[in-house]
Amino acid sequence: MKKFVSTLLTGAMVFGLAACGSSSTSAATSAASEAEASTSVEETTTEETTTAASDLKIAMITDYGDITDQSFNQTTYEAAKAFADANGCSFTYYKPAGDSTPERVAMVDKAVADGYNVLVMPGYAFGETVAETADMYPDVKFVALDVSEGDLNGYVLGDNVFTAVYQEEIAGYFAGVAAVKLGYTKLGFLGGMAVPAVIRYGYGFVQGASDAAGDLGIKVDINYAYGNQFFGDGDITAAMDTWYQGGTEVVFACGGGIFTSAAEAAAKVGGKVIGVDVDQKGTIDGAYGDGITVTSAMKGLAATVDTVLSAIKDGNWADYSGQTINLGLVSATDPSQNFVQLPASTQWADGFTEADYNALVADVFNGAVTVSNDISAEQPTADNANINFQGNIK
Repeated sequence: MKKFVSTLLTGAMVFGLAACGSSSTSAATSAASEAEASTSVEETTTEETTTAASDLKIAMITDYGDITDQSFNQTTYEAAKAFADANGCSFTYYKPAGDSTPERVAMVDKAVADGYNVLVMPGYAFGETVAETADMYPDVKFVALDVSEGDLNGYVLGDNVFTAVYQEEIAGYFAGVAAVKLGYTKLGFLGGMAVPAVIRYGYGFVQGASDAAGDLGIKVDINYAYGNQFFGDGDITAAMDTWYQGGTEVVFACGGGIFTSAAEAAAKVGGKVIGVDVDQKGTIDGAYGDGITVTSAMKGLAATVDTVLSAIKDGNWADYSGQTINLGLVSATDPSQNFVQLPASTQWADGFTEADYNALVADVFNGAVTVSNDISAEQPTADNANINFQGNIK
């Protein structure tokens, strides 16, 4: 784990410095061949070679959304495309015809048939897809984001698979602390579907709000519900209208495009929204009014894509192959390096300054503050919060 984190950080920093066109048949390698012959078997068999640009063919596959979803798919697409453009690699993306494992499997089959040998797939929905296809294509590298061991249904990762999961509870915790310290006492959590990643975000948010309320000697109120889908619609907007008109001040909208329902309802009454996964301020404020987005609970999707693709290019795939790694905090002093964080666009104020946030990050990193990742309870509980749990809206 420590080796992965170190490599991940190093790769993120040097990503722009290396070209995808490095060749394993360089003059330096040829000149050194005699010297290599005298090294130990271990030394000569554990080195991987770099991958030429002409050999590295990257395909991104969407889950059930599109590359314009302003969330997981879009961020992953943009990161993979940026890497390919910067390094001269082949790149395309595939969108399944519908939301089912057979349709996602069909896109894997098509990508491989088209000659792509690195597949990047965002979202838990790819668990079954990986399990069904990875062993069929041992020469293809599978990079799956937010796919946990539980999503794989017992499938044991082969050497051609890497999956990354994230400590959403910490990002949610930061957002909950920020909301309460910034003066909001009537909160809402609107999740997409009640899948583990969304639940961790929500339970972390409740923990952070409760701890911040305890620090201030108050209690907060939290409406809590899932839309049971990852997009907004009239029914969910109507539920959000009820929340905001009933006094809710800010809603953490956690699940792809479901933020549209929260933001639409918030805009009617001067309410606020907290974004998720990426910095959604530009998207939400641009569509619904400047200043509506308080902060966003973010994951380092782009950094993960950049670094793992760099590892493949540079011959370091062995550092990741066959592993599922849970990414969270890697720095106590530079929050921007962490794989769960709040953005610089957060609406800092006297109650919660950027310095306060930095101190909180350090406390969580060092263990002075603990955030539970236990989501076994059917609904969240908290000492300093009155929680109105409403289950699924639809």
